[in-house]
Amino acid sequence: MVGVSSEANRIGGQALTLLTDFGYQGKVYPVNPKYPEVRGLTCYPDVASVPQPCDVALIALSAAQAAGAVEQCGKAGIPFALVLSSGFSEVGKEGKALQEQLAATARKANVRMVGPNCLGILNLKNNARIGFGGTAQLRTLKPGPMAMVTQSGGFGFGVVAVASYFGVGCNYAISSGNEADLTLLDWVADLIERPDVEIVVAFMEGIDDGRRLVEIGERALELGKPILVWKVGNTAIGSQAATSHSARLTAGYELYRAAFRHGGLVEIRDVDDLVDIAKAFAIRKLPAGNRVGVLTLSGGAGVLLADRCVESGLVLPEFAEATTTKLRETLVSFASSANPVDATANGYNDNFASYGQAVRLVLADPNVDQAVARPPRGKSARPWAENLVQALESVDKPVILHWPTAPDDNGDVLAYLEENGVPCILGAGRAVHALSVLSNFARKRRVFLQHGRRQLKRVIERQALDLPAGAGTLGEHRSKQLLERYGVPVVREMLLQPLLLEELQSAPLAFPAAVKIESPDVPHKTEAGAIRLDVRDLAALKQAAREVVAAARKYKPDARIDGVLVQEMAFGTEIILGAVNDPTFGPTVAFGFGGIYAELFKDVTHRFAPFDAQTAREMINEIKGAPLLHGYRGRPALDVDALADALARLSLLIADHADRIAEIDVNPLFVREQGVASADALFVLKS
Repeated sequence: MVGVSSEANRIGGQALTLLTDFGYQGKVYPVNPKYPEVRGLTCYPDVASVPQPCDVALIALSAAQAAGAVEQCGKAGIPFALVLSSGFSEVGKEGKALQEQLAATARKANVRMVGPNCLGILNLKNNARIGFGGTAQLRTLKPGPMAMVTQSGGFGFGVVAVASYFGVGCNYAISSGNEADLTLLDWVADLIERPDVEIVVAFMEGIDDGRRLVEIGERALELGKPILVWKVGNTAIGSQAATSHSARLTAGYELYRAAFRHGGLVEIRDVDDLVDIAKAFAIRKLPAGNRVGVLTLSGGAGVLLADRCVESGLVLPEFAEATTTKLRETLVSFASSANPVDATANGYNDNFASYGQAVRLVLADPNVDQAVARPPRGKSARPWAENLVQALESVDKPVILHWPTAPDDNGDVLAYLEENGVPCILGAGRAVHALSVLSNFARKRRVFLQHGRRQLKRVIERQALDLPAGAGTLGEHRSKQLLERYGVPVVREMLLQPLLLEELQSAPLAFPAAVKIESPDVPHKTEAGAIRLDVRDLAALKQAAREVVAAARKYKPDARIDGVLVQEMAFGTEIILGAVNDPTFGPTVAFGFGGIYAELFKDVTHRFAPFDAQTAREMINEIKGAPLLHGYRGRPALDVDALADALARLSLLIADHADRIAEIDVNPLFVREQGVASADALFVLKS
């Protein structure tokens, strides 16, 4: 404990209290040359004087002194250090330099490091509270199968306290701080492999390696352990706040959401999500499908639960005929034996024995994969709960209860149910959301276990591209030539010099035509007024060419003019394809509707390149406007296979040449009943 203090309220004093007063059984060595002893413990003048072996050093010194302490740890053979100190990259240029020095010192000393600017680590399983802060001193914190990694120590440790209050224990909580060495992803990758961890929570402001997040998510799915990701800094203001908090840049939220679709990653938005979903997974039963049986004692509650199920992508199936028959025999005549079941308040007349039997019948139904039910309250609640727990011992289907009253009404029954693996959730929407998360995770895991990690099926081998040196944009014609190298269809077009175009005696292409300037310095032709559409004869073509050249020179007098582009007018449904080499997630492809639909739907989906046509079809079907492609209200179906092929080829292009290509914009790509064609394209190169 480097920088220990005799004053209990100081950080160095709090840290010592946590290690001496909360049941930690290991040895503690205070270090501070000011004291011969602290609270009955020998205090050492420096790290070199500490008895060996020592496993971890907790450093509570000023930012300027931290690197020296880490260097001493290396010489003393201490392999790990937690640096609590602030004043590093989060405070600006000077702090960033100190952090770089600290990280370099740790590497040279062969010391793995948590922090700086962190609250430390809580190992509640072994009573090792290594850090500081008021939350860490709560005696209500309890161990359990959850683990949490947080890039905001104060907030994250507070969440651990809230989860404990609601019955969700946590074995490990790590405040990663500025992550000069060990990162949030390092910890998550480690924690999911631990046998005493069943669910991991990551409070995330930003990461440096998005692809590793996806890989860890796949591993979590393979292990059957969900990673609940609580991503913040998703708005412009939030992102700015995240950057100033720990100097951590964050990629666009839409790319994080694309990552969350992979593997065992589950996005959460608040502590209620965390508690509810953690309780759902604590059942340790995954549903075989998304079919839900709903049982209540109130018709209104049944309708509400049914609505929320459908909104969450769950299905309320019809019960098997045998189940319906038995339900009618079990319940009173005025009860509803269909799904959702309304057993009515008649249960008060038989201590809800018939309702308990109804739950058993629904769980036994072959058309039901899981159930959500409202328990009774009052004196009959306890025997009903005991019968339910007994019934669930022989059932492999998860059940979540929507608690019907205040949590302190029949609170002993609520506690009994949750102690026996039956989650009791207050809100109907919350209960169904937890069930839908469980169902979606189970679906992804079934697919993964059946097919394993999907192997990329390339539709074309890597193509050599003749790219000019340096950064900058390419003209439309040159950009389309690169698309064609990878087999992405483009419209018919010709690049002509203005003087030669004036001498034409016949049309180079069939009319109507589009006329555009070809210039790497005028990437946005509409903005420059350097485009003419629906040109219908040779005279109009020549006039249009003069106009686009003049417009380009007026817009940018020094623009390089490579010619005039004459192309066929393309028709079809407008699609936007984009590709970007993101600094966090690498090559990424975006897909959405173009034209008026872009403003109407604001509907774009993303995938990480490269991918094959199967993944592209999944991508296409994700957007809200997908029915327009498959044929809607009598409209003909469009060539989705050709669209998927173009997406897959674009993904290969950006992935194969990510070292040189920063962005690709294909806008629009026209989708027809047969085939697709790119009508405009722009490549942005990096040096």
